[in-house]
Amino acid sequence: MLTEDTMLKEKSPAPTRRNDPERTKQDILAIATKEFADHGLTGARVDAIAARTRTTKRAIYYYFGSKEGLYVAVLEKAYGDIRRVEADMHLEDLEPEAAIRKLIDFTITYHEENPDFSRLVSIENIHRAEYLSASQSIQNLNVAIIKIIGDIVRRGREQGVFRLDADPVDLHMLISSFCFFRVSNRYTFGAIFQQDFSEPGYLEKHKRMIGDAVLSWLKGC
Repeated sequence: MLTEDTMLKEKSPAPTRRNDPERTKQDILAIATKEFADHGLTGARVDAIAARTRTTKRAIYYYFGSKEGLYVAVLEKAYGDIRRVEADMHLEDLEPEAAIRKLIDFTITYHEENPDFSRLVSIENIHRAEYLSASQSIQNLNVAIIKIIGDIVRRGREQGVFRLDADPVDLHMLISSFCFFRVSNRYTFGAIFQQDFSEPGYLEKHKRMIGDAVLSWLKGC
């Protein structure tokens, strides 16, 4: 026998999933990151992104305006992710040499675990940083890492362990170039020299190698 409560439950409509614009945008960005990293700005297809998300092509244009707008949003998220982790490392609490080692360990591991980041940077360089340059958000994000490195260098100078002419931008370029190269050029380098950087042991070896090289330069050895 049906009770009044049972009858009310049967008559009630099934609960529907609430509209969640922010989650939808994040889902789109996740899929779009892979699409742009794999195919570049020119080869990426909004239809393919829509097909792999719980949304429509029309919704993508509603949220991001255009394919180029979506690409810029992907770049902003990519740079924002790495800069956010760097800020949370609290390198200011470490001695200068230890802070440099930790920054290098993080940077090389991040590139290893997020190869799409390196691919997106390569693609944007093909476009001569046209879209990156137009994004004030990315400009502001990258100021933060230079400030972090600048603080480490300053403390190292004050302690008399780092050279006086060390420039934070030069140091950032030195660290980033090695970490970026081992991902961006992995396949060509591997094909030429028969070395697979994904093999166990390479990551730790390269951490020590770039750490020793950077600190030797900073200390004027």
